[in-house]
Amino acid sequence: MSTEFEATVTIDRPIDAVFTYLADGRNDPDFSPRVLEIDKSPDGATRAGTVFHSTVKDAGMRTQRDFEITELTTPTRIRWREASHNSITVREGGYDLEPDPGGGTRVRLFNVLEGHGVGKLLLPLAGGASRKDAPDFGERIKTAAERAI
Repeated sequence: MSTEFEATVTIDRPIDAVFTYLADGRNDPDFSPRVLEIDKSPDGATRAGTVFHSTVKDAGMRTQRDFEITELTTPTRIRWREASHNSITVREGGYDLEPDPGGGTRVRLFNVLEGHGVGKLLLPLAGGASRKDAPDFGERIKTAAERAI
């Protein structure tokens, strides 16, 4: 059982700069208030196989999350999967980037959420909340990227 949410925004920055910003998951706390801490391994440039280790707060509970980058196609595509074992995980997520005619970058973010154990019961609630927040999440990404780049 899974559910998906997505958001699309146009960031007023060039595609190469937006790709670089989004490929470094250590920037996630800039736009995701649930991310309390994050680091990556191995050090160096993000590539397929890089894992971002985070501590997040969901529904008042702190959990550890590990996201592995599964694909990077510079500057248009980033894919990840959650490697940690929680009641609700991200089976697949990603960013699709394309140049906007006005000089900015159109970014589509998506996550496919999957429930495990009791998470199967919670998945409809989590999916609904994620879909409801998706437009605001997209705007937070836009604001953070435009501020940082």
